[in-house]
Amino acid sequence: MSEMEISMSLFTHPTFIVFLAIILYVLHVLISRFRRVHEFSYQGPPRYPVIGCFISFYNNRNRLLDWYTDLLAKSTTNTIVVDRFGARRTVVTANPENVEYMLKTNFNNFPKGKPFTEILGDFLGCGIFNVDGEVWRTQRKLASHEFGTKFLRECMTKTLEEEVEKSLLPLMESLAETAQVVDLQELLRRFTFNVICKVFLGVERCCLDPSLPHPPLARAFDTASEICARRGAAPMFIIWKIKRWLGVGSEQKLRAAVEEVHAYVMDIIERRKSELEEAETDSGAREDLLTRLITAGHEEEVTRDMVISFIMAGRDTTSAAMTWLFWLLSRQPGVEEDVVKEVGSTGEKMSDFELLELSLLKACLYESMRLYPPVAWDSKHAVVDDLLPDGTRVRAGDRVTYFPYGMGRMEALWGKDRLEFKPDRWFLEPDKERSALKKVCPYRLPIFQAGPRVCLGKDMAFIQMKYVVASILRRFEIRPVDSGEPVFVPRLTAHMAGGLKVLIRKRSDDPG
Repeated sequence: MSEMEISMSLFTHPTFIVFLAIILYVLHVLISRFRRVHEFSYQGPPRYPVIGCFISFYNNRNRLLDWYTDLLAKSTTNTIVVDRFGARRTVVTANPENVEYMLKTNFNNFPKGKPFTEILGDFLGCGIFNVDGEVWRTQRKLASHEFGTKFLRECMTKTLEEEVEKSLLPLMESLAETAQVVDLQELLRRFTFNVICKVFLGVERCCLDPSLPHPPLARAFDTASEICARRGAAPMFIIWKIKRWLGVGSEQKLRAAVEEVHAYVMDIIERRKSELEEAETDSGAREDLLTRLITAGHEEEVTRDMVISFIMAGRDTTSAAMTWLFWLLSRQPGVEEDVVKEVGSTGEKMSDFELLELSLLKACLYESMRLYPPVAWDSKHAVVDDLLPDGTRVRAGDRVTYFPYGMGRMEALWGKDRLEFKPDRWFLEPDKERSALKKVCPYRLPIFQAGPRVCLGKDMAFIQMKYVVASILRRFEIRPVDSGEPVFVPRLTAHMAGGLKVLIRKRSDDPG
């Protein structure tokens, strides 16, 4: 018998066939089990050796919000892992249990972390939004005291009333009379910037008219915020670090913008200190937060960084929320009509307004921020290895991101109509007039963060937004000139790409 015949007889022998079948079955079971374990432990974009999911990330770098949202919606836990070359392993979650675990239950294991503070450090320094540990606790205690005082609330309401009645409404009246197209987003950004600067710095306002040039300080804030946001979304972090070391490109622009902001604020601090020393007075002589911080004896750099953080947080968040709300109401005339009826009885004075709940308007604001949150995402960095409630493993040093933009679009949280603007979803009994609002779970929609780092200015933000929106809707109709859908841009605080161009018209039943 030849060698070939012997080999063929071995391969066709029944024992060999049974052995081969057993081997193939075992391999099938092992591969299937590996796949199940792999799918459970890793849910996210396709990844490859060494580069991870870098290709997918790079291809979707201009639509990260929707890319993450799509991936999260497909994930059984509403959590994904983004592991790519050139960046830290990132866990992105839209799972409320995970969010509560990060922001409250195991708060100490999820600080901002050094990678985050590096991104914003040049701009915010040691401000409250960019520090951890004892430095954060000290500033938080100080800020909590100031935000809890009757002084700051009265200062905010007084400034709001002055700015709305003496500046915002007269300008809108003029724009309505001339039928001039105006960028409502820019108008509201200038307005909120004025309010914040007067409350926190005690400085006079800039011109609201969007047709005039940006105030230098506002322009520097915009530049610094935008470039810092690009740092965080860069495909490879090493690139911006090299550019900063060389002092070129966007990093050169950032350095110049930060120097301008710091110089402006420091100049105000020094002049305010001189005024207080010359007058030998106390903080009661002026009504602004800066004076109170100076008279409390805080170091100049600490005061500077805290003030810059408050301006950044308070300026663009409320203006963005109001901009999206006006756009959404323009597409829902029935809802707008109901809001106008609700605010039609508001008093002329801020003190009268504060007594009113305006539940429908508040529900509209919540619904607007659900779809277009002023802060689209926020990240922490794990100190030690951890396990999230949904079973996702977190390694020490991982970036863990909770994702309000995606959470507002999860069918599991909001139902099949999740993409629709429906303020009724916030009422306990939607069909009953003046029904009470539902209590909002801060971990289901963390638009004001939650836990120990919950936003201290939340209540003042709602007072401001309700008063401004009510004051405008009572007197004017806001009609966008473009029928298309605007683009949501995340950055540090989100905004509408290209602004919101509108025509302003006086209402026929204007109470004024």
